[in-house]
Amino acid sequence: MIHLKTPAEIEKMRQAGRIVAEVLQRMREWVAPGVTTGELNRRAEELIRQRGGIPSFKGYPPGSRHPFPAVICTSVNEELVHGIPGPRVLKEGDIISIDVGVIYDGYHGDAGITLPVGEISPEARRLLEVTEAALYAGIAQARAGNRVGDISAAIQRTAESAGYSVVREYTGHGIGRRMHEEPQVPNWGEPGQGPLLRAGMTLAIEAMVLQGAPQVRTLEDHWTVVSVDGKLTAYFEHTVLVRDGEPEILTQL
Repeated sequence: MIHLKTPAEIEKMRQAGRIVAEVLQRMREWVAPGVTTGELNRRAEELIRQRGGIPSFKGYPPGSRHPFPAVICTSVNEELVHGIPGPRVLKEGDIISIDVGVIYDGYHGDAGITLPVGEISPEARRLLEVTEAALYAGIAQARAGNRVGDISAAIQRTAESAGYSVVREYTGHGIGRRMHEEPQVPNWGEPGQGPLLRAGMTLAIEAMVLQGAPQVRTLEDHWTVVSVDGKLTAYFEHTVLVRDGEPEILTQL
């Protein structure tokens, strides 16, 4: 069931989103050669809790045999999503996707970026630019009266027209009191198809783009999703409020 948010609920999501955005902004300063993904995780948790938030991902999903053990997801190079922070040292030329989720007063914010580690190759930089453009193409379609397929098709069209693939096993999603709500928001689809978008819907729109084939697999840690061909991947996400006109991005400063 799709839940339309009240003004009071939206304001709580704005607060959660501001914390997410602040963490991601600081990541632009913290990500550098020689830094470990575990250090990024530690700094993120400190900042989230200082701002009165609760990390969304730690221990998720409750009751699972393999709950996520960290505060942020750190996915490097061929790792698309759900990478677990730890002792890995970032190297010059890597790219790292960072996903941050925060609960504030019972409501979630969720966003992510892919960042360069020092100087990266032109091929990697182009992948980042196209993936971010795909996200914003999708966000532009998040207007009341459109359909989920309009968002999905915009993401797919932007990525594939540049020669890349989009993931099919993972999707964006509704978000609010729960981190994952209806509807699912795939990275592929047909314009005019899928659930109708209505003012007050809140969506976590995710662009997940692969340099090579679209197929992925999950590592033995039960979480880290990698490209099957070992080629680079990138990921950008925002939490967005659907309105009658221009959508509002809730996870930006």
